[in-house]
Amino acid sequence: MKPLEINRYPNYILRKKSALVEKITEDDRRLFNEMLFTIHHFGGMGLAGPEIGLDKSLIVVDIKGNVLKMANPEILDKRGFVQFQESCLSLPGLNVKIGRADKIVVRGLNEKGKIIEFRAEGLLSRVLQHEIDHLKGRLIIDYLGLLGRVRLFKTKFIKPELGRICL
Repeated sequence: MKPLEINRYPNYILRKKSALVEKITEDDRRLFNEMLFTIHHFGGMGLAGPEIGLDKSLIVVDIKGNVLKMANPEILDKRGFVQFQESCLSLPGLNVKIGRADKIVVRGLNEKGKIIEFRAEGLLSRVLQHEIDHLKGRLIIDYLGLLGRVRLFKTKFIKPELGRICL
């Protein structure tokens, strides 16, 4: 198996809200496995459909061998607050300190097409929130304030598009 190609910012699909999945198909199950292989290959913990060019609400997460494959994940409840540095396969070399809920309740479809609902906390909570952000077209750079965005431009890590002020 070959790893899937990761879309990098500023690819337009990273800013698009993902389409909901009506039903989990064999193709979706194959995609889940390819996405899992891809995060293992690149050393990530999670991956969302838009990161591989898919307009589908699919995510995979693997934290220390605990694998989660979901379609249409949504956060039902958030509690607590923690800040940590996050990185993203679509923005290689960038780390952003982000505040997120420490505990969440998530609902979605598992790889068998069954509705699942569960509580997540700590690292799992943060990774899920990160991947769900991708499905909404939100990136870690969106958590930067104005000064952070200016610094980002100055490093020339990301070149602003002509005529655009913000990322």
